[in-house]
Parts: sequence; structure tokens; C-alpha cells
Amino acid sequence: MDRNHSFVPWLEVVKVAVLAVIAFCPAGSLLSAQATAAAPQAARPAPHTGEYWTQHDHELAVDFGGLERYKAADAALPPPATDENRVVFMGDSITDGWKIEGPDGSFPGKPYVNRGISGQTTPQMLVRFRQDVIDLKPSVVVILAGTNDLAGNTGPMTLEQTEENLASMADLATANGIKVVLCSILPAFDYPWSPGLEPAPKIATVNQWMKNYAAQKGYVYVDYYSAMVDSRGGLPAALSKDGVHPLPAGYAVMAPLVEAGIEQALKK
Repeated sequence: MDRNHSFVPWLEVVKVAVLAVIAFCPAGSLLSAQATAAAPQAARPAPHTGEYWTQHDHELAVDFGGLERYKAADAALPPPATDENRVVFMGDSITDGWKIEGPDGSFPGKPYVNRGISGQTTPQMLVRFRQDVIDLKPSVVVILAGTNDLAGNTGPMTLEQTEENLASMADLATANGIKVVLCSILPAFDYPWSPGLEPAPKIATVNQWMKNYAAQKGYVYVDYYSAMVDSRGGLPAALSKDGVHPLPAGYAVMAPLVEAGIEQALKK
């Protein structure tokens, strides 16, 4: 049959009907379907390959906020002990790739919880903030986010939209008795998967806003940027292989800075 035929083939009628049923399904029933459709995290392809973006787009369609990634881990995590200062690290691939937990991590013996998801933007983190942060009842949340907004991972965004999402996460935490550590976006001269966007000056602008907002609201601001930036406004090769994601040497710079920020937040 000619694809340009004037009437709709029966398969298209069925597809429209199915979409109409989905539109009126309760959200809970759709979540089960999303859990089935979503590819397991362990099977994620190599970063920013064609296969990676195919899976990325699929996950956006079935589970925009990435609620399935940590759902089981969140349910299995017991409430913090009375004298435990639990800290949740909320972020994207820079947090996801950071060995935070366990005896061989950057913070051995600390009750720190990693809730980073590779590729995520601030609107995605805002969707899962209650499940992956508030419901875990931490004393402190460490928020490191925004670089994927500038890269356009979930579509074009203004700097103001990124700032508003960061503010919403911080203010939600405060409303629930959680201390806030806002971390500067790491420097980046360019994004290998989205070249030509000139992120360096935009990162500096958002970081200045974040510093001012933290001072205004009484939050802690951790300045990774100043400790890691090179003359171009990017990450030096000694700290990052691709100019975006830290090598172990980069995380070694970040760890004492955020540890000091956490200690400062706990004293507030």
C-alpha cells in the first residue's frame, strides 16, 4: 500500500486507539509499564555513542525523571540512625561516576549515599528529588547539576530555568529540614557530544548566581570551579580526559572541598 494514500491504514487506527487508552490510564499503572520497558542501568552503553543516545531517548519517553534507577535501592535503605549524619549526593554523570560509598571510596566510613544519574539535567533531578533525597531523610544534600542543561540533553534551556531548578531543589530540601550544599558547575570549554555551544561563559554565569543565591539563603556553596579551571575556562587534561568528566585526579581535588562544605553545613 502506498504510504501517501489518503486514508489511514488499520494499523494506524490501532496505534491511535492504544495511545488514547494510555492517555487515560492511571499514573500508577503506567509506572509498571515503564519499569518493564526501561533498560537496566547495568546495560547502559558507552557514554555518548549512538547506542547511548538511543537508550537515552527511550528512557526519556518511559521514565523522564529516572525514578526506576534507584527505586529499589531507596526502598532497601534503612532510616538513618539517631546519631547518623547521612549525606545524599544528587547529580549527573560527574556524581554517578564518583566512587563515593564504601571503604575504597573518597569518603571511607562516612554515611554518604550516591544518587547521581548519567546524562541528567536539572528538570529530571527535580522530578526524582523527593524519592531520591527527601525520602531518605539525610542531614545534608550535595547538589552538583547544570552542565547537561547547557549541553541541551533534554532540549534547549535558558540559564534562568537552570537556576530556578537548582533553587527549587535547594528550597525543597530546606522545607524538609535538610541542609543544602550547592556545588559549582565544573568548568567545560566544550561538550564532545554537543560541540560548538561555548559553555564556558554560561557556566561562569550560573556559578556566580549560585554563589549569590547560597549567600542569600544561608546555604553552603562549594567552589570546585576555581580550583579546577584552566586558562580557556575548561578542565585541564590532567584532571579530565574529555574536558567534562573528572579523572581520579579531578575527584581528588573535589573531595576535600565538598567534605569541608558538608562539615560547614552540619554546623549551621
